[in-house]
Amino acid sequence: MNPGDVTPEGSDPAVVELSEGAPDADLHHALLELAAVATEADANPPFSEQTLIELHRAADRRATEAGIRSDAADASESDDAADVQAQGRTPLRIVYAWTDARPDSRLLAGAGVVVEGETGVPDVLEMVVRPDCRQRGIGAALVEALTEAAPSPESGRVQRAWAHGEHDAAARLARRFGWAPVRELWRMRLTDLDEAPAPQLPETVSIRAFRPGVDDQAWLSANAAAFADHPEQGRLTLEDLHDRMAEDWFDPEGFLLAWEGETLLGFHWTKVADPELGEVYVVGVVPEAQGRGLGRSLTLAGIEHLHRAGLAAIMLYVDADNAAAVKLYKKLGFTKWDADTMYAPTVEAAAEPA
Repeated sequence: MNPGDVTPEGSDPAVVELSEGAPDADLHHALLELAAVATEADANPPFSEQTLIELHRAADRRATEAGIRSDAADASESDDAADVQAQGRTPLRIVYAWTDARPDSRLLAGAGVVVEGETGVPDVLEMVVRPDCRQRGIGAALVEALTEAAPSPESGRVQRAWAHGEHDAAARLARRFGWAPVRELWRMRLTDLDEAPAPQLPETVSIRAFRPGVDDQAWLSANAAAFADHPEQGRLTLEDLHDRMAEDWFDPEGFLLAWEGETLLGFHWTKVADPELGEVYVVGVVPEAQGRGLGRSLTLAGIEHLHRAGLAAIMLYVDADNAAAVKLYKKLGFTKWDADTMYAPTVEAAAEPA
């Protein structure tokens, strides 16, 4: 959900055409262009990292399947094609909103994406409307299309929606469809890097950079243990790790691992996707090593690394109800900058634990 999706009272909704399906290369490019335009206008990306990864995978799968069909006249009946289709089932539902705003072609005015969760993990809805196409009912049309066949608690699956940034229009749209907030993810920012203290580690613990192809499995195990109760981070797979390692921003030197002998105790993965802004991408400590101050030390080690790299500011994401983490980051000089809000159908939101 993003700002401007609610049709102003007295105005007519835009005449839009909705379509569905996995994106081909051109449509994938159009989705990324739409997201970039919205990010520029809103100062917030409309899609989370995992959604972008799933869109990329879907486009790759469609290209692979198209290649098989073109190489074999009977691809629809071949075992190879069946295997690709079975393995490559896209865990996405995508709805596109098109307008005839341009005389010579249709314009991708908006899009909504539902990433299907695995067992016990909610489906997640995110959407975007082109800034100059807002307040025409496109957002409402996308929500209606994407929630019409939404899963229900009775089926063992539920749906959630992210609104990136604190925007009144997103909250109004959520209320219109009977959704209520269930989670708030703060973005915090540190601008005075010179004041950050140096990390202090136990004598038996050392920090070194991640070694691609060597530390992959050790990190996956440590990440799963550190985030066993986290709805997204703890379920990352080897494919998820490698997808992130393939991103332009990936730098193993900024992926810091804390070892005690041959045991991986924790890590701080930093990220620099913006040349002016570093990110505390993820900090984790395995349960057996918690209580030793490693979370603070790893955070400071990452800040030190980003500072040496010449970054002027650092940001991070943290759940607003994670009091211990918020307290730590505030002590280190981070302040709240913005927030993302997760919504659920009101009946489910009322049942969420306080």
